[in-house]
Amino acid sequence: MQSLLNLSSRRSVLAALLGSSLAGPALAAGRSQPFSLQVLCWNMHHGRGTDDRIDLPRQAAVITAAKADIVALQEVDQQTERSGGVDQLAELARLTGLHGWFAHQLDFEGGRYGQALLSRWPLASGTVHWLPGRPDRERRIAGAAIVQHPLLPFRFITTHLHHNNAEFRLEQARELARLCQQFRDSSSQPIIVAGDLNAVPDSPPVQALETALQRITGKADSLLTFPVSQPTRQIDYILYTAAAAAVEVLDVKVLPEQAASDHRPLLASLNLQPAGQE
Repeated sequence: MQSLLNLSSRRSVLAALLGSSLAGPALAAGRSQPFSLQVLCWNMHHGRGTDDRIDLPRQAAVITAAKADIVALQEVDQQTERSGGVDQLAELARLTGLHGWFAHQLDFEGGRYGQALLSRWPLASGTVHWLPGRPDRERRIAGAAIVQHPLLPFRFITTHLHHNNAEFRLEQARELARLCQQFRDSSSQPIIVAGDLNAVPDSPPVQALETALQRITGKADSLLTFPVSQPTRQIDYILYTAAAAAVEVLDVKVLPEQAASDHRPLLASLNLQPAGQE
């Protein structure tokens, strides 16, 4: 069973983000305004930095400084021996004040290993979707949950495609695109996907995902995320489909963090306009 960490909703922060005019009667009257969203994607390397130290407060400080509203994390440990038995998601949620959900990928060193979502708003309906791959090797997943934003609930997905098998990676991207198309066909909720695709821009896996999603990170050649010390390629991405909202990309950047993980974090600033609210 996957667990939801229902921590403090930080109502004061939410009020500051959304404004009092967006609550109560204004919503009912359809007078809501576009709202901003800070999306962070980060392969956190089970908290281990380039100095070989596992330092979750250091990673939490990066997330907090970015003012991230939603965060997709890859390579997360939950009570494993190598990470000192710490539930890393619970600790990051505590340190950042965000809600968290862990997507269990495999059992590892007495605990569990997988991916996670953090959100300023509660998370619901967390589900692990298995991607193609051999059962006797590390299986890959897409972890999906509903972000219960008061103006526009949306689906948030984290993923981490295979790192050294191109055939698996392409099959996984195709399955994730099929899954997102299925979500689109069954619901008008927007979808945001963020993850380590282990693929460069315009590669077959990224092109496969773009049959169902649009890349927030565009085709810029400056969003280099790996390796962390001197990045030479982009392998981390944020994508979306927004049937129930218009999305305006305000900014996309790679954060200049070089010590906390083996990837640099990718941050997108968006405006979302709920459909019918213009």
